[in-house]
Amino acid sequence: MAQNESLSLLLGIIGPVSILTAGLTMAIGSIAPALGEGKTVAQALSSIAQQPDEANTITRTLFVGLAFIESIAIYCFVIALILLFANPFWNYVVGALAKAGG
Repeated sequence: MAQNESLSLLLGIIGPVSILTAGLTMAIGSIAPALGEGKTVAQALSSIAQQPDEANTITRTLFVGLAFIESIAIYCFVIALILLFANPFWNYVVGALAKAGG
């Protein structure tokens, strides 16, 4: 019976911790790409202003770089969704609780 109570307590902790972790993942995981994209665009505009003839090459390279930078934010978003809707810890505890008969 004590094992069921500890698993129930653990189940009550996993939900709020998962929500907090998902929020922190999105907050921290969005700051770095935003700063990186801002710096990248500023540098690209500066480069285009200095060498207008190379605007097409700079722009093409800029968009490829922005896609790579944005992928970091997308990965953080996917991790947050996994923590919220497909949490492996939640399933593990629920399975253990079911095996224990609770």
